[in-house]
Amino acid sequence: MERAENRVRASSYEIRCLFEAVARCAYALCTRFRSEQAIDTILRTIAEYLTARHQRLAVAESCTGGLLAAACTERPGSSAWFDRGFITYANDAKIEMLGVEPALIQQHGAVSVPVVRAMLSGTLRHSMAGWAIAVSGVAGPAGGTVHKPVGTVYIGWAERGGAHVAEHFALSGDRAAVRRASVERALEGLVARFD
Repeated sequence: MERAENRVRASSYEIRCLFEAVARCAYALCTRFRSEQAIDTILRTIAEYLTARHQRLAVAESCTGGLLAAACTERPGSSAWFDRGFITYANDAKIEMLGVEPALIQQHGAVSVPVVRAMLSGTLRHSMAGWAIAVSGVAGPAGGTVHKPVGTVYIGWAERGGAHVAEHFALSGDRAAVRRASVERALEGLVARFD
């Protein structure tokens, strides 16, 4: 009898765990779907704005590893407004591809306002784009510190001949969520800077 009760308790526990796992998956899928819809809406605005002005966008990415460029080029007709993407995941790539000064990385760290601004400058210098976005952050699960925990992301925007603006974001979630939120914030921030 005791063995049967233990099996029922174990089964109840397993069923509860299974339901919790299913609920987490459903929540993650709904969140991702809403995020993808939001990104699609934002990209439509970006495409219309840049195309109407015969301008292009270039991006420099670190923690997003190409997700920002992929989101842009997922949209049909993106060749009319998307110029190029620099995937500068390693510090050496930031230095070699974008001309970020090694001393800047050493002094401030790759995840910082000064480095993101330098990434913006390099992106514009090495492209024909009128607009640039740069992203650098700690997506996790490792790599965070007390001063720059996992979820710390700096995103910058610049229009050729204009100011280079960078903002700090404290994003939450797992690695995929931080990277996805970084892409969404980067695109939202660009639209916010359009006149």
